[in-house]
Amino acid sequence: MGGIVLSLLTATVHAQVTEPQPVQPTQPAQTWDYRNNPTVKAITSQYEGKYITTKTVTTNEDIFPALGRYESSVNTDAPSVIITLDEMNKGTVWIEGLPQGKIKAMLRKSPATYKIPAQKTEDGKEVAEGTLIFDKDANTLNIVIGKNYNAEDPSLAFAPEPEPVTEVKVKGNKTKTKVKKESKPKSWVYTGTKVVVVEEPAVK
Repeated sequence: MGGIVLSLLTATVHAQVTEPQPVQPTQPAQTWDYRNNPTVKAITSQYEGKYITTKTVTTNEDIFPALGRYESSVNTDAPSVIITLDEMNKGTVWIEGLPQGKIKAMLRKSPATYKIPAQKTEDGKEVAEGTLIFDKDANTLNIVIGKNYNAEDPSLAFAPEPEPVTEVKVKGNKTKTKVKKESKPKSWVYTGTKVVVVEEPAVK
């Protein structure tokens, strides 16, 4: 009888002890990505390669390209000219380095056509009216002083000056030629190239 009871207890213990189940590996949590959405893909595919890159910060020199430093191999009396923006009026620039002294010019046509008004410098020099034009494509500054600003076509101020008018008088068999002298003072012309400053990459 005791043997039977012992056998039953042993069978009961074996029945209660179960074999350990293998541990199932946990699946990594999947994050939702809107780019994998079929609807989003259908829309964005139409604009691939057409995205506009973010524009860099606009500087005063971008808006007013005449600003900067210029060097001239032609005008030995003005080897280095600097144009700066007026602090109070952005439509006015100051030109330094000319033999006439520091003079101002007023913006008349954007981006870089200025009228130089007749003025008196800080040194007391009288400066006649003129024109300033910066050619961005050629990177060249042109200034003429002594010619009135032409509102319709400012570039006409840089046209060659006409030859003096001559008069021919015939008296008998003698011919006399008289050259008319112009009363206007000779204009002063400047041509310079803008010095391009190349920014060095930051050292990491």
